[in-house]
Order: sequence, then C-alpha cells, then structure tokens
Amino acid sequence: MRKLHFITFLTMLITSYVFSQSGNVQGVITDSNGITVPGATVVISELKKGAVSNFDGKFTLVDIPEGNYNLLIEYIGYADYNETITITAGKTVSVNIHLSAENTELDAVELTAYSIGSQARALNTQKNKTNITNIVSTDQIGKFPDANIGDAVKRIPGITMKVDQGEARNIIIRGLAPQLNSVTLNGSRIPSAEGDNREVQMDLIPSDMIQTVEVNKAVTPDMDADALGGSVNLITRTSPQGFRLSATAGSGVNSITGKRILNGSFLLGDRSDNGKFGWLVSTSINDNDFGSDNFEAEWTDEFEFNNGDEDNLEEIDVNPYTNVFEIRQYLVQRIRRSFSANFDYKFNDNNSIYFKSIYNWRDDRENRFVLEHEILDGEDIEAGDFTVDGNGNLTMFPVEAKRETKAGIDNNRNKNTRLEDQRMLNFSLGGNHLIKNLQIDWMTSYAKASEERLNERYLVHESEYNINYNNDPKYPLYTPVNADDAAYNNFEFDELTEENQYTEENDVNVFVNFKLPLNLFNSSDGFLKFGVRGRFKNKNRDNDFTEYSPEDAAFDLLGTLPTRNYTDPDFLAGQQYAIGSFVTPEFLGSLNFTDATLFEGEDLVDEYQSGNFDVNENVYAGYVMTNQQLTDKLSVLAGVRIESTNLDSEGYRLTFIEEDEDAGIDEDIIVEAVKETNSYVNILPGLHFKYDLNDNTVFRFAWTNTLARPNYADLIPRAEIINEDSEIVLGNPDLDPTTSMNFDVMAEHYFKSVGILSGGVFYKKINDFIYTYQTETTDNTYGDDTTGYEVYQPLNGDDASVLGFEFAFQRKLDFLPGFAKDLSIYLNYTHLTSNANGIRNEDGDERDDLGLPNTAPNMFNASLAYANKKLSVRLSSNFSDSYIDEIGGNAFEDRYYDKQFFLDFNANYTFGNGLSAYTSLNNITNQPLRFYQGVSSRTMQSEFYGQRFTIGLKYDLFKK
Repeated sequence: MRKLHFITFLTMLITSYVFSQSGNVQGVITDSNGITVPGATVVISELKKGAVSNFDGKFTLVDIPEGNYNLLIEYIGYADYNETITITAGKTVSVNIHLSAENTELDAVELTAYSIGSQARALNTQKNKTNITNIVSTDQIGKFPDANIGDAVKRIPGITMKVDQGEARNIIIRGLAPQLNSVTLNGSRIPSAEGDNREVQMDLIPSDMIQTVEVNKAVTPDMDADALGGSVNLITRTSPQGFRLSATAGSGVNSITGKRILNGSFLLGDRSDNGKFGWLVSTSINDNDFGSDNFEAEWTDEFEFNNGDEDNLEEIDVNPYTNVFEIRQYLVQRIRRSFSANFDYKFNDNNSIYFKSIYNWRDDRENRFVLEHEILDGEDIEAGDFTVDGNGNLTMFPVEAKRETKAGIDNNRNKNTRLEDQRMLNFSLGGNHLIKNLQIDWMTSYAKASEERLNERYLVHESEYNINYNNDPKYPLYTPVNADDAAYNNFEFDELTEENQYTEENDVNVFVNFKLPLNLFNSSDGFLKFGVRGRFKNKNRDNDFTEYSPEDAAFDLLGTLPTRNYTDPDFLAGQQYAIGSFVTPEFLGSLNFTDATLFEGEDLVDEYQSGNFDVNENVYAGYVMTNQQLTDKLSVLAGVRIESTNLDSEGYRLTFIEEDEDAGIDEDIIVEAVKETNSYVNILPGLHFKYDLNDNTVFRFAWTNTLARPNYADLIPRAEIINEDSEIVLGNPDLDPTTSMNFDVMAEHYFKSVGILSGGVFYKKINDFIYTYQTETTDNTYGDDTTGYEVYQPLNGDDASVLGFEFAFQRKLDFLPGFAKDLSIYLNYTHLTSNANGIRNEDGDERDDLGLPNTAPNMFNASLAYANKKLSVRLSSNFSDSYIDEIGGNAFEDRYYDKQFFLDFNANYTFGNGLSAYTSLNNITNQPLRFYQGVSSRTMQSEFYGQRFTIGLKYDLFKK
C-alpha cells in the first residue's frame, strides 16, 4: 500500500510539471573560435533563476513563466554578457551565445588571448560545482604531445602517482590506493587490464585525447559510490560549433638509450550548416624507444649454516644483508596509439543524442636481462664457507648466480621481444531530452580492457661461486672473489620456459536520470533528481606456462650459445654495476619449440592454473537527491544512493600430492574448479552545503559515504603455489567491501584575473579495509616441501582513518610591474596522517606501528611560468613523500615506496596564423623509482630512466 501511495504521488508530481504552463530555454555557449565553454553561470536576473553550462557548453533553464527576460552570462576573467529572450508557454527557446576574450579589460588587467583560456574554463567549472572537485585542463597544466594523462593528473592537489617505466601509471587520491579510486571516461567506468586488481592504467591514455580532467573528491548521490578516495572523470573533446583542424608533429630523444621519440596527433571537426549535426575525429600516436637501469635486493636478518647436522642448523646473529641481489637492464619500445570519433545530433530544441568512442592501443616491446645472486645458506653452507667481520657484517659467502634473458618469438609483432599488448575501448550512446519541465538524460556504454602477452620466453643459466659483499645498504654490491669463477661462459643450463597470458575485462553500463524543478524554500533554483544504473562486468584471466628441455647439448653452457655483452659504462644506477653477457634475444626468439626432436615440453600447471579465473559482477543502483537554495547565499544538496552488488566467481584450487613409493602413490597435482557467490547491499547517504560569501568566494561542506569492492582475484577460494619464490597466494571469498564515511570542508577564493586561493580539511573513517596478511607455513599442507613458504592472503582489517588538509594557489602576477606581470605561479600542498587498526603480523599479533598503506604524508606541486603574446615557458616540480606500499610479516619486511621529486621544463612559441612550436625536457632530476625495506637506507629497488627531450610543431585552424 505504501509503495502504491508513493508511485501515485510521484506520478502526480511528474504530471503536474509536464503540463505546467511555462517555457524553457536551452543554449550553447562558445568562444570566438567556436569551442564550447563549460562552467559559465547563466542567470535570469528577474527570477533569480540560474544554471551552469556543462562540459559541452550547454545549459538548460526550465519552468520559466511567459515574458521577456534578460539572460546574464558570468565568467571569471571576462566581462558579463547580456541577451534578451522571450519565453512562450509550452515552448523551448534555443540560443547560441558567443563569448569573446579579445581586448577585454577587468580591473586594469588586459586579456588578449585568442580564445577563452583553458585555465579560465577549468576554474569557472570548478567554482560552480556543487560538490568538492578539482577541474583541470590538460593544456593548463602543461600538456606535452608525448605525455599520458597520468602525467597531467599528478599536478592536482592531494594526488600522487605510482610510476612504471618512467611514466605515471596508477593514481593515489588523498592517500588511498589505486584500487580504491574510480576512473571514468565521460561518466562511464573504465575497465582495468590488470590481472589481479581494479587499477586503471593511466599511462594507456594519451593526454591529447582528453579535454578536461574532473576529480570529484566528494561524490554526489548520482555518481558511482565505489570511489573511496575519489572519482576521476576524463572528458574527451566535444564537437566544435564550427570547423576546426589541429595537427601536431614532433620528435625527441631519450638520454638513457640515445634513441628517438616520435609523436603526432590530428584532430578534425565541424558542424553542419543548420547546426544540428556535429562531429569530431582525432588520433594520436607516440613511439618511444627507451629503457631503464635497475638493481633490486631482498633483505633478511637471519643466517643459518650447516655445522655438521643438516637437521639442526646453527644460527648466528648478523646485521641485515641482501640475501638476493639483482642487476637488471630493460630495453623497451612503447608505441601508444589512440583513436576517437564523437558525433552529436540535435533533432529539435528538446531532443538530442550523442555517440562518443575512444580506442587506446599500446604495445610494449621489452627485452630484459637479469644477473641474479642468491646466497647459499642453511644446509648448503658450512662453517668456513663465509666470513663475518667484527661488527657482525657478512662480508663473503657463496651464491647461486643466474643469467636470464627475457624475449619473445621472431615475427612482425613480437620482433624477438616480450610483447605486452594492452587495449582499451569505450563506446557510449546517450541522449538528452526535455519534456515540458522534465529533463531526462540517459547513456548506455560498452567498455573493454585487455592485456595479452604471447610467447613470452625466458632462458636461464646458473653457476655457483663466492662473492664479496660491500654492506652498503643504499647501493649494495656483489663482486666475485675470483673473476674467473664468475665468467659468463661457464654458466650451466638451468631452465627454458614460455608462457602466454591473457586478461580481459568487459563492462556494460546503462543509466537514466530524471530531473524536475522542486522549490521547497521559496527559491526558484531547486530541483529533484533521481535515476537508476546497472553495471554488468565480466573479468577473466587465461594463462599457461610450459617448460622446455632442449635436446641440443649446446644449451649446456652459456658460452656455447650466441651472446652479447650488455654492460653499459653509463649505467644510471652506478658504473659499478656491470651486468655482463647474455643469450641474445634474436637467438631465443628463433627457437622452434614445436619441433619435438629439438625440445621436450612440460605443461607446469602449478605455475599458472590457480591464477586463472572468471568473475561476473553485477551492480544495480538507484538514487534520489534534491538541491535547494536555503538562502540567497546558502544551498544544500541532499540525497541517498543504494547499490546492490552480486558476484559469481570461478577459479582453481591446487592440491599437491606427495610421492609415497610404499603406497604406490606418484607425485601429482590435483586441480579442482571452485565457484563462489557473494552479494551485499550498501545504503549511502550524502549531504553537501555550498555558501557563496560573494561572487568570488565559496565555502563548501560535504558528508559522504563511499565504498571499494575487493579485487576479483582476492575473492576466489584459490591456492597458488609459487615454488620458485617459496610463496603461496590464497584467495578469500569472505572478504567484505571497504566502506568509508567522509567529511570535507573547503574554502575557495577566485581571482577575477583567473586564479584561485583555496584551502580545506578532510577526514575519512574507513571500515574493513583490505590488506595482505603474510605468515609462514609450518607444515606441508600445500604440498611436498612447502614448509617455510611465505603465505599471502587478503584479509579485512578493522578500521582506519585519514586526516589531512589541502592548500592551493594559482594566479598570474599581473599586479607586478614590467616583465614580472607576465609571470604566473601554480602551487599546491597536501598533508596527510593516517591510522590503521586490525593489521596482524606473521605471529598473529596486532601491529600498532602502521598507518594506512599508500598514504603519502606530504605532496607538493609548484610551477613558475612566463607568458606573453608569443612566448610561454614553464618550470614545474612535483614531490610526493615516502609511504608504506606493502605490509610484510613484520616491521623489518615492510616495503616502502620512496619519496619522488620530478622537475620538468616546457616552452611554446606562437608564430601566428595558428602555427606554434613547442619543446620540453622531462625528469630533469633523473628521479628513480625506489622501494626500500623497513628503513629508508635499505634499498629494495632502484630504477633509473634518464631524461626525455622533445621538440615539435603544432597547427590550429578555427573557422566559425
């Protein structure tokens, strides 16, 4: 009965609005070049009724009584624009408004840009948002033709990025790990090509293809709730209101390899003469031949040796040392391509549809060469085989050394490299409709992300000899006691393998939103909005792994095979790291594994099967919210969102059977298919207040509730035994989603000359956060000889909290005299503290010495720029503090991501008639990717990339 009353009330409400005797106005705001203008304030002064143009420059005002009105357009940095409109009952008035930025004077500031600047677009949009956001144009923060979108996002307050191969890849928002944040494209969730998590690879998307980045730090009920840290919405370029042609071509060089960089982009768009049909196509390509110089170490503080009794090893106290040490050299070619086609059609003033598409395709061709040393201890070492100095430092010990070449087959795609083929596509069809006073918008989208690595080959040779150890924790070094013993040609065959990997995620999104005017406090700007969404996801992984035994005796010694010396005297990690000779990729790629007379293959199920899975996740959501103007200055947005999550997962559990000759049992592996289902419902209320102190000063408060769903691979009741690393990875089907209650307070002051001063405080109370629990096996439960294996399993912690504040300032220094008035400053700083409860060590005891993983305590961006009519130059810096990245079994084993400081330079010169030249120098500081274990001086990984220099030309042609 209550449901019937509610439906009757809702039907009457909608009917009353649909048939009310009033009119509407819709419009598009563009600049002098026909490019749409987002974030403009549109006001009917007589009614105190307003709207804000969206990212397509469109606005809608409904329920306007008949009559003549003045339409006022306000935009920070530009003079007000007025236009008279006439409203007729039952009709929609369509207007096209053109804002000009030429020779406009405000407070003695002369703006002479040829169109509305990207900084003005971003700040106007941010100012008029109800919720707490950061809006950034890629042009504004220094877009380079070879940059991925992650390089742009890392400039935003409260954001830091994890780096992979020298490029920003995974986003951390306000200290929350990448899998706890959502990344959408035009409002549709981007799937992840990562095999075991939900992280979106930001380096897959070129910034050329993105017009605006919107970071929602306090989500509203009409947004997806799985944004515990925040939601990043990437907005592609929209169709222009006139002809536009843009092209970029450039080149450069990587200092680490001395090899070239090639990049180019092309954009073409127009609108039909009657203005109904608009289209835009664009493409981008970046071909980068680079690499990295790397060393890695594993640390331990335990040492045992055989003192004549293999069953009772003797343990001695020594200072921490690297029991595994590797020198690595990577040679990489990264080709990133992107294609986009966007169309929109306006049937009439009340109905329009659009189609947006993007296809990103990245090839990473990689050869990797690894010289690994692992200490021989325990039963393999006796007294006299090692030396310890008077300070308790191990100085000499025997090692098992390995030389490994990583490559791929010889064909037109792999080219003797390991080819990582990553693709992401998104197709969206949507519409906007106006039925009297009822606004309806809908969208359906299909997205897919995949990663394929076929015929990935490894050839390993090994040897044993004594090494001297330098005991330098920051730059550890193993050097042979006798160089002849360590000669590469004496290394003996160990293993030859090939694996294939494929991961795919498919995402179907459908949503519809309804919006009606609703004024509860004698205002004219209130609305009621409600809608539903369905998201249907499938993620699957299909890997295999084969080990080959060569019949040819030439494989027995490394010296009898084709080799090449890869030692680089300019090795960026240090000249002391000489990597030596390895089998050539050309030889490894030419091997014919299908010839049974040359190779005998064995399918190693234990290496891959438990990592394969198939998961279906369906999310059904609905929301209702209202925005009301409480006073002339204070507005409130309140609502609630309900999300229902249903999962079906399939995976594999492996059981190892020990050999028992007496019972006639052979060693075997039993593979069992396992299935699990899980479902849960989250009710997520939200409240947002906005107080406009004056036209340029805004205060905001938000109370929101968000969640983060567990990784797919973590939910499967699998058991993955990694014998090579003595590790076992378990799933946990009983994981709960992580939830967070969030509080935000923010103050913003916008300068008329286009700039901002802002500051705010935020607090997150997190429940059931997920961390990886590490312990050690005490028996052979998981198979023969698995005692002492490290076991990793995801668990829910108890609760955690994050407290932080943000500060941002950006502005042109136009109040200064002479040359200095053309300078501008961009600054932001974020500080975080966190606390986590319920994390347990390997003995099961709760730890009280940890903050929340991935919470960088300090993040800072600074940029100094100079710009006049022709020349613009900028020096930009980015800093993020160190933070715990992975929790170990105890404090000694915790892994930390070290602090980073990047310094970049770029310049642009405009010749006129749309032609300009650009140049950039990235990573001037040669910042390495560095992890350390326990304490900052104890290096686990240090990977250097060198600098990148680019130069090129850009051409822009506009025709209204």
